[in-house]
Amino acid sequence: MPRAVSLTDEVLKHYGTRVAELTLLPSKGGVYEVTLNGDLVYSKKETGRHAEEGEVLGLLKTRTGD
Repeated sequence: MPRAVSLTDEVLKHYGTRVAELTLLPSKGGVYEVTLNGDLVYSKKETGRHAEEGEVLGLLKTRTGD
């Protein structure tokens, strides 16, 4: 869960109050997915690895044009 919290912190620090909703759903094996408006942005299950620091934020920025 520490990586999920770190990832959440990174996203919220960048997007702040522009995030209307952020949900963490605990699961077994450290599997997680990040979606934006229903579209998959990153999946640990698909990649087989944790995202590097800044990786998910970079993907979100690309999607939002930020």
